[in-house]
Amino acid sequence: MFRKLVLILTVALLVASLFGCAGGGGDSKQVAVGSKEFTEQLILGQIAIKALEEHGFTVIDRTGLAGTEPARVALENGEIDLYWEYTGTAWLVALGHDQPITDSEEAYNKVKEEDAANGLIWLPYAPFDNTYTLMMRQEDAQALGIVSLSDLAAYMAANPAELMVGIDHEFSARPDGWPELIKVYGIDIPEENVSIMDLGITYKALRDGQVDVAMGFATDGRIAAFDLVNLEDDKHFFPVYNPSPVVRTETLEKYPEIADILGDIGPSLDTETMTNLNYQVDIEEREPEEVAEEWLRDKGFIE
Repeated sequence: MFRKLVLILTVALLVASLFGCAGGGGDSKQVAVGSKEFTEQLILGQIAIKALEEHGFTVIDRTGLAGTEPARVALENGEIDLYWEYTGTAWLVALGHDQPITDSEEAYNKVKEEDAANGLIWLPYAPFDNTYTLMMRQEDAQALGIVSLSDLAAYMAANPAELMVGIDHEFSARPDGWPELIKVYGIDIPEENVSIMDLGITYKALRDGQVDVAMGFATDGRIAAFDLVNLEDDKHFFPVYNPSPVVRTETLEKYPEIADILGDIGPSLDTETMTNLNYQVDIEEREPEEVAEEWLRDKGFIE
């Protein structure tokens, strides 16, 4: 009887230890990290994952969510504990404001204050501004004398239906996207001259001559690699888009060390750095996970 009892206790302890190793109990620190689906977001998501793993967290990788709304909903619902969001996107899309903010510090402070009431905490933001941009092939822009978005509007007015424009699904409907942009700049273009495509395809479509103008992100490494040029937003339509790790308040209360782990990372990501990281993934075809880990190690954030 005694031997049977010992055997039962041994099996019970073994099962308990297995559950503990799987993150099912004990002192295991577990969080879920999300991101949107484009390159920069995948890199930022992996940066957060690798940094947290370095400090003993078990991290569920939920990067690659399909756009702003799914990422925000996942955060609010507790399906993820944190992801990197852009100040301008949060201000206009998530928080529903109409007027863009063009100052980085002001935008950060306002979204931080409003989201605190939503149970979300914004950690220090990165200095790079990944604003939306409209691009052209450099040789075409020079040949047509188009430097700014006002130049583009004037050219389109004089040459109706000549240029094809490529934009992605989200940009086609956002308050800081295409519908408002054409109002502000007075761009008049036939509906059939606007092609809506998947995110990320716009760069290749522009490079390959499938479209003449395309939307993109200012820190994308493909702009220089494909010999494209950003048109100047001379009417300052686009707000600032500085990214910051946004964390659920209850997660931060449970694991306050997350603020220290991720707090120094954002300010270390300037425009040159982020553009280079994007380039390594999009042009050199390296994995976001590999690029993120290498950068963290080079900067001394992980060993």
